[in-house]
Amino acid sequence: MIAALNQLVDQVEEHLTEEFDVTAAARALGTTEYHLRRMFSSLAGMPLSEYVRRRRMTVAAADVVRGEGDLLSIAVRHGYGSTEAFGRAFRAVHGASPGEVRRHGGPLRTQPQLRFRLTVEGSTPMNTRIVDRPAFRLVGHAARVPLIHQGVNPHIQRHITGLPAEEHLRLKALSDTEPGGLLQVSDDVDAEATEGSELTYLHGVAVSRDTPVPDDLDAIEVPAGQWAVFHTSGPHPQALQTTWAATATEWFPSNPWRLRPGPSMVAILDRAADFSTATCELWLPVEPA
Repeated sequence: MIAALNQLVDQVEEHLTEEFDVTAAARALGTTEYHLRRMFSSLAGMPLSEYVRRRRMTVAAADVVRGEGDLLSIAVRHGYGSTEAFGRAFRAVHGASPGEVRRHGGPLRTQPQLRFRLTVEGSTPMNTRIVDRPAFRLVGHAARVPLIHQGVNPHIQRHITGLPAEEHLRLKALSDTEPGGLLQVSDDVDAEATEGSELTYLHGVAVSRDTPVPDDLDAIEVPAGQWAVFHTSGPHPQALQTTWAATATEWFPSNPWRLRPGPSMVAILDRAADFSTATCELWLPVEPA
């Protein structure tokens, strides 16, 4: 995967002045657009689309400062049909208009070309298993919430605490297939997992396809497929979020699996009364790379 990401960066450089076709790039690299975007975002700390925009404006800024043609010519050269569109993109990256930069030589915010490297960090193995599951259904109470990478998500917390205690018991009684018990489900996540983007969060359980489901519950149909299951234990939610990040930085680059579209699930196996610590399983949908 590291080699594929570096080839992707090279392709971005080759096509900076034109629309970048991520789907074609993923196909040429022998992977999927979904997995490529997720891995790039996780490792680079920014969405692929944002990196392309920053690199394009970094190169364009050099033309602006050197005075290589009028602003319309520079805009067209870098894939924009008007000085207005070019100016908006330029200001979004550099914080100043092309005219201001041409007059004063700055300010400029340069985006260096990325290069990915696999490094060995620590010696703690990731406790993982691969599970092959038939189709099943996730049922419970769903809400649209913003994605937050670190710390407790207050929107999810409000959603859960807003449910009466008896509703948690009712959901638990419905659970009849793996993963068991109450689940924290994230679905419809942006392919680049951009912080602040919306996702569907479902507080619920897994049930077999033929299990009768009450009409007042939301449902997510999950097709048959394979799952990577990561065991985590420690301070909550920090230990879980650290493991989630490590799947991108350590596990996927060194294992013959890639993410496939689908919900991710967290099963709480054990926890302290105040939820300060917890033992969890993180389920991610995968397929052979």
